[in-house]
Amino acid sequence: MINQVVVVGRMTRDPELRYTPNGVAVTNFNLAVNRPFTNQKGEREADFFSIVAWRKQAENLCSYVQKGDQIAVSGRLQSRSYMREDGGKQKVVEVVAETIQFLETKKNNSSQGGSSQSQASSGNRQQTGFQPNGNYEPMNDPISDDDLPF
Repeated sequence: MINQVVVVGRMTRDPELRYTPNGVAVTNFNLAVNRPFTNQKGEREADFFSIVAWRKQAENLCSYVQKGDQIAVSGRLQSRSYMREDGGKQKVVEVVAETIQFLETKKNNSSQGGSSQSQASSGNRQQTGFQPNGNYEPMNDPISDDDLPF
């Protein structure tokens, strides 16, 4: 059986890191994903997906990502239910993140002033390294087109 989901979207708020009673890091967040078409009024709509990340991924996400940043999440779809404070049963469907890739920061998008430039910057990011201080610096050994097998 297959249960795999890939979602690419923008963070709807800054992620908040929490810990379970056993000390395991966790964060829940939402991604806004634009639909590939417009509605009858010509407006673009978005879907909002609930995502949960655990352990080191949760810590990294909370350290380096903020509201408006674009990320890609690959994981599995999970449904669960719990009892609300008012005694009612609540059902939740969420994506449990297995891999998270940082694609574009809000800072890079607003400082470049255009979608064609921001697309070019995210394409160049494949040849850059993420530094702990939050800066992107060129890697010492970038991949050339001659190194690719296709």
